[in-house]
Amino acid sequence: MFIAISHFTVANHTHDAIAEAFLQRPHLVDGSEGFIRMEVWNPASDPTQFMLITWWQNAASFHSWHHSHNYRQSHQNIPKNLKLVPGTTHIEYFNLLCD
Repeated sequence: MFIAISHFTVANHTHDAIAEAFLQRPHLVDGSEGFIRMEVWNPASDPTQFMLITWWQNAASFHSWHHSHNYRQSHQNIPKNLKLVPGTTHIEYFNLLCD
């Protein structure tokens, strides 16, 4: 099992539009080989922060998705006026050690 967690903070008060875009997402990742599930979180104390968490069978499946046409297509629904707080965007990768 492998997960990728993308962190970002919205700078220009578009967090409601970002949340809505995730709710209306086209689900292009759902049929990707090795994909298990996706969740989007933000802290109750700061709705401008987001964590996008995707679960995969393995890292190769994630990287294949990340370089795919469907990945690029899935980002077409991101609001065009989105501005991120510099220095807050990063991705972390985790391998399951035990459950």
